Amino acid sequence: MLLYNVTLILEDSAAEEWLQWMQEVHIPEVMATGMFVSNRLLKVIDSPNEGVTYCAQYVAESLENYNHYQTTYAPALQEDLNARFKNRFVAYRTLMEFVG
Repeated sequence: MLLYNVTLILEDSAAEEWLQWMQEVHIPEVMATGMFVSNRLLKVIDSPNEGVTYCAQYVAESLENYNHYQTTYAPALQEDLNARFKNRFVAYRTLMEFVG
């Protein structure tokens, strides 16, 4: 099992709009790809960064599912994010493996 983590640092002025869009549009679209078995959305409480920091996490059963998501679905989904919130966020993406 793999955890795909997307950490986003948003300008304060974009945070509320982004959160609503994530919950109502983006996360359902990601999950509709069928490449992930679960997800969660977290708000970082003690972030050292300015703005508001969130982590969107998605669990994939296999590297093949993750890779298929990255090649087939991610470019369009990330472009939608970039178009809607251009210059109002920074994103960091990491892939982690469950070990215990």
